[in-house]
Amino acid sequence: MNIIDALIIFLYVLLTLAVGIWVSKKASKGLKSYFLGGNNIKWYYLGLSNGSGMFDVSGTAWMVGLLFLYGAKSFMFMWLWPIWNQIFIMMFLAVWIRRSNIMTGSEWILTRFGDGKAGRASHSIVAVFAIVAAVGFIAYFFEGIGKFMTVILPWDLALEIGSSVLLNSEQSYALIIIFLTTIYTVKGGMFSVVATEVLQYGIMVIAGILVAGYAFFTVTDVEINTIISTEWKNVFFGAQLETHWSEQFQAFNNLIDSEGYKMFGALIGMTLFKGFFASVAGPTPSYDLQRILSTKSVKEAAYMSGFTNLVLFIPRYLLIAGIVVIALVFLGPEMAANPNLSGADLEIILPKVINNHIPVGIKGLLLAGLLAAFMSTFSAFVNAGPAYIVNDIYKKYFKPTATDKHYIKVSHIASFLVVVLGVFMGFFADSINSLTLWITSALFGGYVASNFLKWIWWRFNGWGYFWGMLAGLLIATLQFVLDQNKANLAEDSLLFDLCNVHAIYLFPIIFGFSLLGSFLGTFLTQPTDLNVLKSFYKSVRPWGFWDPVLKRIKQDGEEIESNNRFYWDMMNCVIGILWQSSMIVLPVYFMIRDYPKALIALLVFLGTSLILKYTWLDNIRKMPD
Repeated sequence: MNIIDALIIFLYVLLTLAVGIWVSKKASKGLKSYFLGGNNIKWYYLGLSNGSGMFDVSGTAWMVGLLFLYGAKSFMFMWLWPIWNQIFIMMFLAVWIRRSNIMTGSEWILTRFGDGKAGRASHSIVAVFAIVAAVGFIAYFFEGIGKFMTVILPWDLALEIGSSVLLNSEQSYALIIIFLTTIYTVKGGMFSVVATEVLQYGIMVIAGILVAGYAFFTVTDVEINTIISTEWKNVFFGAQLETHWSEQFQAFNNLIDSEGYKMFGALIGMTLFKGFFASVAGPTPSYDLQRILSTKSVKEAAYMSGFTNLVLFIPRYLLIAGIVVIALVFLGPEMAANPNLSGADLEIILPKVINNHIPVGIKGLLLAGLLAAFMSTFSAFVNAGPAYIVNDIYKKYFKPTATDKHYIKVSHIASFLVVVLGVFMGFFADSINSLTLWITSALFGGYVASNFLKWIWWRFNGWGYFWGMLAGLLIATLQFVLDQNKANLAEDSLLFDLCNVHAIYLFPIIFGFSLLGSFLGTFLTQPTDLNVLKSFYKSVRPWGFWDPVLKRIKQDGEEIESNNRFYWDMMNCVIGILWQSSMIVLPVYFMIRDYPKALIALLVFLGTSLILKYTWLDNIRKMPD
């Protein structure tokens, strides 16, 4: 590595630490100040922070590989999450969540189900969900950042004592970066996280623009068009994927056939089915939810969520498309000639391009930007997870009355505990991938049904929520265990066939069992106390099946109207998905010099922005501050 690149990275780390520690004194006023910034942080800073937290290294490397292989359609793979849950949050969920005026997702549950046994059961399962997920993702980051840094940086930091290796180079790099990030995150809470993430966002944007500019002026349109086909540029699709590559690059066509996504129409249909329910369910109890709860008002929560979408996708895809353009021309022919080409080769496109095809100076900024992407995502989890330990477990069940200074000290301990647990798990590199898969498939698979019903159905109660979450968790865990042991199953058996089905196609089964648990838990127990339901409905005002509660409120003599914006909200979500998608494909088409399609994407972006101004933004502006 050139000394200039190393100096840029060093200066970035130093600046991040200085900013994080400088603003940390603001976090000492209490739990609300520590975990939510005292609800005093400007919405646009929170939006930049939220976008920065979503700009992760592993996701970027994955998207580079997908765009390289599948072309313009590749952005639809992100619907597996689904990425447009951010649109649903923007259109109505941010408003509903912020109206609760609480600190964490599990505390929010008590406003919906009350503080009795049923409410506490549902409250506890969400708190445990949030803590386990935070620890698991920190373990995942520990492994991921170590591997990334050893590929990029030339120095061997292995720690040896005699003939024994105490720490390998990956673990040493990971410990250094995590230690530096933890210092300002624990000391400054939400204030330090947001301040450093805004800085990190700026660095990532600069890096993306420089890489895109370098790729644009280094690679010609003729060179690009000799590699990619018309189908590679096409966002439209049928039941099956058409041939994406010419005969010269047949190895890439073979790889597409082996990846399991050939039936693309069915895949997208299932992502739309899952995506609707997962998006209405709302954000998981993590950093995204904390940003919404940190805003000053309901109106600013909506602004922040919209701004997150606006600032995230164009800069990120400028960087991704720039990397892919370089990879297509300089790595494509070599990769196509590899007789053992596999999906693993796609994962190392990003570090290969950085190491061999990015010039001095830009390379340092890009590495600083990717390091910033890791640090921002990591710090977001470190801030979000301990809030559930302190506020929802320690304060609620062990020490409900104590000084702010005491709770801040406990928050510091909880943050360090979450990091230490995550790092400890990260040392078991062979098993952590399996654990991470369990967290994402089982925990998040079981989350959808209960959290969908909590918004739309008045009769759904705390026990329904608890058993729905647990049923989804158990069936998703069973699916995961079978998948890990499919080598021991008979090839002609039903279980073996199920293990070889893509996880997205198993979602209806997990969802169905979770619904069954939700309905049984609800109908076999008493409804939630009516006063709790009336209070919830008056503050949140969701649409759905709330007529019995609405009638009782009116019988009490209160003036209240039902929320009739379901069709407006769904229309805005459809328009918002087109708006979001246009921001992804616009930089891609620009970078591959397909200017007609880039112009269409730009017109779609401007048109949908104008429509949303009248159908969404004007309505938000009418809300009270």
